[in-house]
Amino acid sequence: MNILFLCTANIQRSKTAEELFGAADKSNTYRSAGLSKKYVQKAGSTLCTEEMLEWADEIYVFEQMHIERIREYTGDTYLHKIANLAIADNYQYFQRELVLQLLERLPLKHMPPVYPNI
Repeated sequence: MNILFLCTANIQRSKTAEELFGAADKSNTYRSAGLSKKYVQKAGSTLCTEEMLEWADEIYVFEQMHIERIREYTGDTYLHKIANLAIADNYQYFQRELVLQLLERLPLKHMPPVYPNI
């Protein structure tokens, strides 16, 4: 499955989610991007494109305003793929509290046991 994480600038929340789940779950493909051209250009990060929205089987955003921004540019086309994680922009990249909230909202269901024979 192709999973896309979107936040405002793609430097804290969505980037953390992409790298966290990409390292922990090899059964899916993870990407991330930002929805604000201004902040993405300032940070030198990845801006979301419609091709990314098409590529994704599931899209996770962090705030309601992210859904509204997608709707503004693409109508209702991708809304059926989107879930709001409702995590405020209060965290730094890979901050412990951010990681814990991500794992709480998106548990790693397909993770094999670390010691399968014990």
